Amino acid sequence: MTATTYPPLPHPGSFLRRTVVAAVVAGGFAALCWADATGMLTARPAWWLAPVAVVIAWGGATEVVRMAAARGLRMRPLAVPAAAAILPLVPILAAGVGNDPVASMGWVALAVAAVLVVFFLVEIATYARDTGAVARLAAGFSTAAAVGLPLAFMVDLRLASKLPGPAGLVPLVSMLAVVKVGDIAAYVIGSLLGQHRMAPALSPGKTWEGAAASLAASLVIAWGILAASGWATAWQPWGGWPVYGLAVGMAGMLGDLSESLVKRELAAKDSGRSLGALGGFLDLADATLLAAPVAWVLWVLGGPAA
Repeated sequence: MTATTYPPLPHPGSFLRRTVVAAVVAGGFAALCWADATGMLTARPAWWLAPVAVVIAWGGATEVVRMAAARGLRMRPLAVPAAAAILPLVPILAAGVGNDPVASMGWVALAVAAVLVVFFLVEIATYARDTGAVARLAAGFSTAAAVGLPLAFMVDLRLASKLPGPAGLVPLVSMLAVVKVGDIAAYVIGSLLGQHRMAPALSPGKTWEGAAASLAASLVIAWGILAASGWATAWQPWGGWPVYGLAVGMAGMLGDLSESLVKRELAAKDSGRSLGALGGFLDLADATLLAAPVAWVLWVLGGPAA
C-alpha cells in the first residue's frame, strides 16, 4: 500500500506575502465601506461597493472560463463574465421600486432567467452540428449564476439592512468578517498544528484542526460584531450571533471546498494571479459565495434585538 503524502507547510515568506496583500485589499475595501456608510458625494447605499462586486464577478467568471478552456471546455469568453457582472447590479436597480429584500432577489431571479434565455438564443443562432453547444451552454450558465448570484446576495445584504445609518453595513461586513477571520484561523492553525486531513483528495492543505479553529474564530467575531460592539442593537439575524457564526462559518468552509473541487477538476492550483500572493478573484471570493445566501436568509428572518 502506498503511503499518503501531504504537501509541506507554507513557507513563512509565503504567509507574509499573503498577509501584506490581504492587508492592502482589506484597507481598500474599508475605505469604500466608509465612503458608502457616510454617503460620500451624495451616493446612495451600495453605490460605492457595487464596482467591487462587478469586478469580482467579471474577474471570477473570466478565471473559470480560462481554466475550463485549458481543459478543452469552451465557453463564451465575453458573454459569461458579462452575465455574472450584471447580476450584482440588479438589486441596486430594483431598489428604486421598493426596499424589500425578498422582492429585490425576485428581480435577480428574473435576471438569471433572462441570462439563460439569452444564452440559449446565442447557441440557437450560431448552432452547427457537433460544436459542443449543450456543454458550453451548461458550463457558461452555471458559471455566470454561481459567481454572479451570490454577489447579488451580498449587495442586497447592504441594501436591505434594517439597521440605521452607518450600522446598515453590519449585515454585509459581519458576513465577510465571519468568513475571512475563520479562513485566516484555519490557515494559521492548520499550517502550524494540523495533523488530520479533512479532504486529502480535494484539498490536502485543509485539516480538521484548522476547521475547528475556523468555526471558533467565526463564533468569536460574530459575538464581537453582533453582541459586544452594540452596532446591531436595533436588529439581529435569526438565532443571534451563535447561529450566525456557526451557519455562516460552515457555509464559508463549504464554499472554499467547492472552489477546490472546481480547480481540481480543471487541473489548476489557483484560479489566477490577479491578486498576487492571494491568487485570483475567485480565490478571494470563494468562501463568501456560499456564505452570502446563508447570511441573507438569517438577516431576512431576523428581528428586533431582544
